[in-house]
Amino acid sequence: MTATDPRAVLTRPAPPPDLTVRYGPLADHVADVRRPRTVTGPAPLVLVVHGGFWRAAYDRQHTGPLCDDLAGRGFAVAAIEYRRVGRDGGGWPDIFDDVALAVDRVPGLVAEALGDRVRADRVVLLGHSAGGHLAVWAAARHRLPATAPWRTPAPSPAVRGVVSLAGVLDLAAASAQRLGDAATDELLGGDPAAVPDRYAAADPAALLPVGVPVTLVHGRDDLQVPWEISERYAEAARRAGDDVSVRLLDGIEHFGVIDPLSPAWPSVLDALRRLAFG
Repeated sequence: MTATDPRAVLTRPAPPPDLTVRYGPLADHVADVRRPRTVTGPAPLVLVVHGGFWRAAYDRQHTGPLCDDLAGRGFAVAAIEYRRVGRDGGGWPDIFDDVALAVDRVPGLVAEALGDRVRADRVVLLGHSAGGHLAVWAAARHRLPATAPWRTPAPSPAVRGVVSLAGVLDLAAASAQRLGDAATDELLGGDPAAVPDRYAAADPAALLPVGVPVTLVHGRDDLQVPWEISERYAEAARRAGDDVSVRLLDGIEHFGVIDPLSPAWPSVLDALRRLAFG
């Protein structure tokens, strides 16, 4: 990996978080928290959901540069961990158990830790790749089938919006295209024909309208998750009545959207600010 390799952001050192909170009893039930460094009043909270095709090889540590940059721009930041495929308790349904629990509990835990430095009633979910899928899914839980254990009666009033960075927002399409060496089938235990109920409960494309503003940022040079997935999701969400925008960035690949040194970063910041302060 060279300095110019876009994957360099995955191993770039970042200052450690200010604290780590525990949102559940398991080892992966943690979130790294950073205080806002450039404001004195209450700051909106960005809840970061890392990517990695839901696999154990990738964890929240690679979002350190992103989280540190956001804290330096006046956001409170919490990067959640969750169980992942390839280790005990990963895959279906545990990932969804963890993300639902984290979204429900972490804002309150951050408010307890940071006090008047954070506004727990002004949360933006920010997810990259598989994390983009999980962030949009978490915001859409009120659209889940009635039997789903994660269903909520309505959108969370604290969630002001979602920013999906190169998100895997159509799991059926991801399965058909075998993205990430069939990562979706690995996550859910089969393709849509084999486990249709799981796709119905896990696929953001099946859970429209979300009911909160969603911004999709995607590079046109993305080789891991084709940008057309974001474009098609945006078109379907608009038809369903959602407030959704999509920003397709020329010359940007899969990892540029999480790199504060990338030309994509101003678009990410603008999307966050519009949702957090709008």
